[in-house]
Amino acid sequence: MTSKLRLDIPVLLPEVDDMADACVNRLTADLTAREGVEKVHIVPAEAEFPARLCLHYDPEVLPLARIREITQAAGAQITNRFGHLTWNVTGIGHERRARTVAEKLRAMKGVLEAEANAAGTVHVEFDREATSKDAIDEALRSLGVRRTGEPASVPGGGKEAHAGHDHRSKGEKHSEGDGHDHSHGKFLGPNTELIFALSSGALLGIGVAIEYLVSGAPDWLPTACFIAAYFFGGFFTLREAIDNLRLKRFEIDTLMLVAAAGAAALGAFEEGALLLFLFSLGHALEHYAMGRAKRAIEALAELAPPVATVRRDGETREIPVEELVVGDIVVVRPNERLPADGFLVKGMTSINQAPVTGESIPVDKSPVTDTVAARARPDSVDGASRVFAGTINGAGAVEIEVTRRSTDSALAKVVRMVSEAEAQKSPTQRFTEKFERIFVPVVLALAVVMLFGWVVVDEPFRDSFYRAMAVLVAASPCALAIATPSAVLSGVARAARGGVLVKGGGPLENLGSLTAIAFDKTGTLTEGKPRITDIVTAEGVSEQELLKVAIAVESLSDHPLAEAIVRDGREKFDQQAVAEASDLKSLTGKGVTATLDGQTVWIGKAEMFGSDGIPALGAAMTEAIAQLRDGGRTTMVVRQGDRDLGAIGLMDTPRAAARNALRKLHEIGITRMIMISGDNQKVADAIAKDVGLDEAWGDLMPEDKVEAIKKLRSEGKVAMVGDGVNDAPAMASATVGIAMGAAGSDVALETADVALMADDLAHLPFAVGLSRRTRSIILQNVVVSLGIVAVLVPATIFGLSIGAAVAVHEGSTLLVVFNALRLLAYRDPYRAAA
Repeated sequence: MTSKLRLDIPVLLPEVDDMADACVNRLTADLTAREGVEKVHIVPAEAEFPARLCLHYDPEVLPLARIREITQAAGAQITNRFGHLTWNVTGIGHERRARTVAEKLRAMKGVLEAEANAAGTVHVEFDREATSKDAIDEALRSLGVRRTGEPASVPGGGKEAHAGHDHRSKGEKHSEGDGHDHSHGKFLGPNTELIFALSSGALLGIGVAIEYLVSGAPDWLPTACFIAAYFFGGFFTLREAIDNLRLKRFEIDTLMLVAAAGAAALGAFEEGALLLFLFSLGHALEHYAMGRAKRAIEALAELAPPVATVRRDGETREIPVEELVVGDIVVVRPNERLPADGFLVKGMTSINQAPVTGESIPVDKSPVTDTVAARARPDSVDGASRVFAGTINGAGAVEIEVTRRSTDSALAKVVRMVSEAEAQKSPTQRFTEKFERIFVPVVLALAVVMLFGWVVVDEPFRDSFYRAMAVLVAASPCALAIATPSAVLSGVARAARGGVLVKGGGPLENLGSLTAIAFDKTGTLTEGKPRITDIVTAEGVSEQELLKVAIAVESLSDHPLAEAIVRDGREKFDQQAVAEASDLKSLTGKGVTATLDGQTVWIGKAEMFGSDGIPALGAAMTEAIAQLRDGGRTTMVVRQGDRDLGAIGLMDTPRAAARNALRKLHEIGITRMIMISGDNQKVADAIAKDVGLDEAWGDLMPEDKVEAIKKLRSEGKVAMVGDGVNDAPAMASATVGIAMGAAGSDVALETADVALMADDLAHLPFAVGLSRRTRSIILQNVVVSLGIVAVLVPATIFGLSIGAAVAVHEGSTLLVVFNALRLLAYRDPYRAAA
């Protein structure tokens, strides 16, 4: 069991004037709101020592990997002292083995967190001052676990280091025998355990055939076959039991060995061999089944092509994608997969983005209108010109300017994050593991008590001993151990294939239990592309003067409203030269201030004026604002010096898919949906009515949004849907934070618990529906697992044989795994109907 940790994590903060800086406040507010965090504060930098993030947290609820993402999204960065690695490994065939490996790693000095799963992924967070990657690798090798490299990644993905990761050095090669082989750490290759299990079954069958069908055969011959079956069937089980005993743990493997040894002690070699054969066969088949889910994730990594056609120095040549650099021009022919993220500079086409975003219809693409501006701010490039690695070009040949290295593409990040998410435990899994820690010793105690059944019941000791061994088999919670991890792995893999990134079992389960969802307005329920609809000038001020000031100041901002004012204002300004403003400062949730022609300019909400030392608006301007708001307009007031210049009315367009998506969510079972907005209440009401929402909370500052989410959360589980940037504090306070359009936003990918890769609300019903199906399957698996134990224990007490008990026992284990694999075939009923 993992206890709460207190860590002083060195962080690199951007240059700040004091510890009340926005970056610091954003980071501490985000982490404080997260489940699993008890206390957090920043210790200021001193001399040569960097600032430290002092954190008291539960790593099972909020792993260090998520803390790193949240830190980077806030604008800070964890120093290189703390490393983390996610490796694909072989030698972990089942969930109980995964737990043993994780416990072994956690026991190492310097390892802060360690998780492993049956699909062959190991995730470790460690302190480089206390341990190293090589020491962790050596510990794995001592358990018979071998690295096969980094997690499934796009071509070139393992060749370079990226922030916070511990990767191989560039150009490193490996071959069999150096710890990077692909043999699953077993001399017969990846199927060694299956071969041993089948050999055990064959020897058992031969022994039974000789005993019952071959007359005159020596008495020792069948017994020799059964003993040989013991060896092959118990080889890996014995290794597992020894490793567990070294860690002072009693696991299911130990129970099975005790039962098999007991059967041998009674001379029932046949039943003991049957037990070990079925148990080892169940392990091998479980490993195969979990591998199917793993391969579904690895398939994502194969989407990006290994080479790209690049134009350099007037020549066109083919190079490996890992050699692409930002600024390269890549030529993509019809029907080829795109090798890198970037934007179109030449040609028109339609691109199938389903592999990354899950969009079912190809998206038309055209070149950017301003290459210089796109190069300067690649994250602001319109979706009609932006492209992603791994997507499929249509019929047109195009040229793309690369904006990200292959290791930093949206696809590479998704693959990396999904690999990390595989190892994160869900609440149900944490509960079942705690249950097993109590249950297994209780079973052992029950078996010991039953050994003395002959004292109470008139029967020979042999019968009491046999019954005790049968109860050990019947009560072993094998199916329970794999019930939740198999469903979580399958659910995360299916979500990723559908363009939804779910960061672990916790968000997956929580998303499926929601009854309420809160939506941000701008960019979530609306297009996020407002247009100027009204310009109201003060007396004695011309429209051109108002626009001149507004464009000069807002051109320094990247807020959607600012971009709309600059874009539409320039069209109305007759292309006249615009003066340059300076010293832009953001007044969060209110507006901005800057300097123009030696005077201070304020642009923002009407509520900004009359507070914090800013003079109040005049009566005429107040009346004009009220009229604009009555018409559902978002308003921005412009003041220069002590003079009101006027107000600009803007209106955002509700998303076409919003009403339909909200209807689907209601049908799924989301009973309450609320829009929260910093806009005026009347504007919020108008948008809510357009998209079909009954509740809209307007006039909310960012801190008010956080309080609103906390209020909703006090009434039940709630999700917050936004862009992951401006909504980060509110999303952190929700049970599940959901970001839209994450394929084009690093911050959204890092901040959210669930990321919709496409900028499309239509994917939200799919994500919620899949999560509900996952919760349902987890519940089914847990009920089946415990139900089988509840039936088998009394059945064995009343005489059911060990052979029958183990057959039902292993059958239930395979049943829950294959039940979980049904999630890989989950179909969105709403999209199918459409």
